[in-house]
Amino acid sequence: MRTVNFYRLPNGQSPVEVFLDSLTGKQAQKVSWVLQLIEELDVVPIQYFKKLVDSENIWEVRIQFGNDIFRLLGFFESGVLLILTNGFTKKKQKTPPQEIELAVTRKNDYLKRRKKS
Repeated sequence: MRTVNFYRLPNGQSPVEVFLDSLTGKQAQKVSWVLQLIEELDVVPIQYFKKLVDSENIWEVRIQFGNDIFRLLGFFESGVLLILTNGFTKKKQKTPPQEIELAVTRKNDYLKRRKKS
């Protein structure tokens, strides 16, 4: 079993929550369903969840709803806690490098703040 949490900025705001709030009800429902799969299944099908290559251990939650493709990026802490850092609508085949960089930056920020507390 895994647990999914959302990264929070130092001001307490969650970029993933902001992204999810921008989706329609049905889109958000599909995202929620995929996150539930990730929490409950021991082996999650690659169509929903995979590790990105050459990305400092960044994982990608993959959601398709009709013609819309959404991605949530994050990382594991302690092997079972998935921290999601950012979400976006995917327009091209390849995950945008700036989104991966943002996920890595937020991962490093999270881990640095975790050490201090």
